[in-house]
Amino acid sequence: MPRILITTDHLRPGDETDRHLRAHGHTTVHSPLIGRRDPEDLVKALDGIDAALVGHEPLTADVLSRASRLRAVVRTGVGYDTIDVVAAGRLGISVSNLPGVNANAVAEYTIGLLLAAARGLVQSATGVAAGGWPRDDGRELRGSTLGLLGYGAAARAVVPLAQAFGMRLLCTTGVPEDERTDASVSFVDLPELLAAADYVSVHTALTERSRGLLGAAAFRRMKPTAVLVNTARGAVVDERALADAVRTGQIAGAALDVVSEEPLAADSPLRGVEGIVVYSHLAGQTTEARAAAGLQGAAEVVAALAGRPRFAVNAHLLPRPPSSGGTG
Repeated sequence: MPRILITTDHLRPGDETDRHLRAHGHTTVHSPLIGRRDPEDLVKALDGIDAALVGHEPLTADVLSRASRLRAVVRTGVGYDTIDVVAAGRLGISVSNLPGVNANAVAEYTIGLLLAAARGLVQSATGVAAGGWPRDDGRELRGSTLGLLGYGAAARAVVPLAQAFGMRLLCTTGVPEDERTDASVSFVDLPELLAAADYVSVHTALTERSRGLLGAAAFRRMKPTAVLVNTARGAVVDERALADAVRTGQIAGAALDVVSEEPLAADSPLRGVEGIVVYSHLAGQTTEARAAAGLQGAAEVVAALAGRPRFAVNAHLLPRPPSSGGTG
């Protein structure tokens, strides 16, 4: 019976995901990741494991090379930057994500961050808790411009929600032109987006190209009234440059659901900067999205172990199965 390691912290023994895997003849081993895990502990957890259903476990080349039975890894989400997919492919381990599984959750949360930033909701509640009664003016979203960095499932789900508030939409993306299907969105290059947007919302994957994409040069292009929203990956933003930009009034503020080091480090440059609000990586975490991610993740594990992963991000790196053709 294949053994499946489950580290995603919201999945539990006996839940639907667990029952689905067991119904397909698999044995489940739960070892939820809460905080950080020593690499050696992860190596031990992967001993004798055939597939892993994971959250943000750092599956490095070293860790993967020591998991001798591992054949498949499935992320219960979209991002997979914590997994060395090249090393996995070299070892014959398929790595899958679940594209679009939490797109609606992320889109709704993005709008929530926009509203909170525009109306100063966190500052108001914090002031009341401290004994004050803040009455600062906020701003309306209607008539403002939202710039989307990326045009994946979550960004596309933001579009109709933002339009319902009367926002104008700009987008910069590497998605081919024939896949830019929404005529109501203006597709522009990054410098134009940064200069025009009142709100810049990050929805791009973390790659070597996007790492540090929003740094000092980008913030100099933005309006002094602009707000940055990030629900994608923390490392897309140069956090020290962002802190400097907000502190000096180069931009108005930032609402960050993700940061480069989670939980937020005690010495993070983002701490103590008025105008920057950091949340605890909640964009994709709704009851509905988690349930869907668990079940879809379990289905992908079953498919991957049968040699038919549907969403393998490293399919092009895996060894090709031997040809079944005969000789003449």
